[in-house]
Formats: sequence, C-alpha cells, structure tokens
Amino acid sequence: MVFVRKVRTASGATAVQIAQRRNGRDRVLEHLGSAHTEAELVALVAVARRKVYPGQGELDLSAGAVPAGYAVITAKASAVLWQVLSGAYTRLGFDVVGDASFKQLVLARIVEPTSKADSVRVLAEIGVGHASLRMMFRSLARAQERGYGDQIAAACFAHAATCGDLSLCLYDVTTLYFEAEDEDDLRKVGFSKERRVDPQIVVGLLVDRNGFPLEIGCFEGNRAETTTIIPIVKAFAARHNLADMVIAADAGMLSATNLYQLDQAGLRFIVGSRASRLSAFERGGT
Repeated sequence: MVFVRKVRTASGATAVQIAQRRNGRDRVLEHLGSAHTEAELVALVAVARRKVYPGQGELDLSAGAVPAGYAVITAKASAVLWQVLSGAYTRLGFDVVGDASFKQLVLARIVEPTSKADSVRVLAEIGVGHASLRMMFRSLARAQERGYGDQIAAACFAHAATCGDLSLCLYDVTTLYFEAEDEDDLRKVGFSKERRVDPQIVVGLLVDRNGFPLEIGCFEGNRAETTTIIPIVKAFAARHNLADMVIAADAGMLSATNLYQLDQAGLRFIVGSRASRLSAFERGGT
C-alpha cells in the first residue's frame, strides 16, 4: 500500500515522503522535501497526494460549478426500506385484503408511529407515491365493512402455524390514552397505573410463544383487565377451530371465573401469581 508519510527530522522540520508498507515495514519511494512552516507542509503534502493519486482531484460542488441543467436532484426515495416493508407485508399474507391505501397507511405507521393524517407526510418523505388522505380514511371504513380484521387474523394464524408454535399462547393487555376531555361509548376513564384521568381504551393481545400476534381486541376504558382474556381466547379458538392449547397470563388476569371458564373450554393455562396467594398445599406444604 502506497501512502504519504510525514516524519519529524532532527532539525525540527517535517519530512514529506511517499512510502510503501511491505512486510510490516515502511519503504521510502520518494522524498519530496522538508517543511519548516505549516504552509510549506500543506504544499508538500498536496504535491505528494497528486503523485500518489494522479488525476483524482476534489469535486467542486460550489455554486455555479455545475452547469445549469446537469446533476439536478429531482426526487429521492428510501427504496430499500419500502421494499423490505412491502416484502414482509406480502410474505405474511396481508395482501389478501387487496387495498393499496390500507397497506400504505399500515406501513407508514411502522416507519413512524404518527397520526393517520400525518402518514401522508411520512410517505412523501420516503419517496413513496401514495393515495390521498381522503382515500386513506375511506380505507378504514372499508376495513370495517369488508372484514379486513378477520382476513388478517387468518393470515397471521397461517404464518404462525407454519413458522411458529401455537401450543403455547401468551396474553396480556395494555391501555391507550387519548387527548380528549369527553368520554364516549369506547373511550372512558378507567384504572390507570400512572394515575391518569384521560379517557382510555383497553387493548388485549394474544401472541404465540415467539411474540407473533394472533388475536387482538379492544374494550371500554373502564373495563377490568380480568374480563378481557376470555372473549379474546374464545374468539381465537372459535375462529380457527382449536381445542388444545395452553394460555399463559400474568397475575392481572387471575380470577376464579377466568380459570373456571378456561377449564370448561378444555384449555390448559399457566397463570403467574405471588407465592403468598397460594395455599400451603399448592406450595408443597402440609
């Protein structure tokens, strides 16, 4: 490898050389001179670089350097990002809904979890041709009318059955808050671990042992977490005609009614709880 070498001399000057690294040692090919000032050093290094890299000058990007009409950027796109997201969408079978506006809205919110209205801006920034905001809002109405949720749930199940493990399913809930003062039929003030008083909804999610989503449902914000697991599990089992699987949940789902109904449905379950809540027999005592 040939490179420009700067060496401090005994007189205090800086020698500029063209050298080559070979067998772990530097071999001087040409000595260009010694610099006693910073200006001399810059000049000698420039000469050395022109000899090492002939014809490779710096590209002048200053204003007016490029004639008008040449090298003008007219558009930019995050093509690889969109290809990866679109490919995953297709591999999961979500193209079954056949709605381009819906697909754009879903993938835009993966790129940046913003509002539906702001998703148009996200798509424009990554250079994706997109539908109008009105079309995107209409796609949500179509999702309700045409049962996109059922179609996507079927695609998720098919993927998990092929690549995942449905013998053990995990369930948990979360709450989503809204910046709204008034409640409605769904958004209601409910229990909040953060002691918030904003209207909220309760979202329940059933996943396989690898965390892949299988069934989702939302409930009124003032609904108790323990009353959400049975509807979600029953809907999932009925949708796919399942009879044998294990449901795992944390202590928030623990209630005698839930455990009884899971048992009556022929489903096995694992529920986390504090040891202090178990009887002496269950703890292995006498």
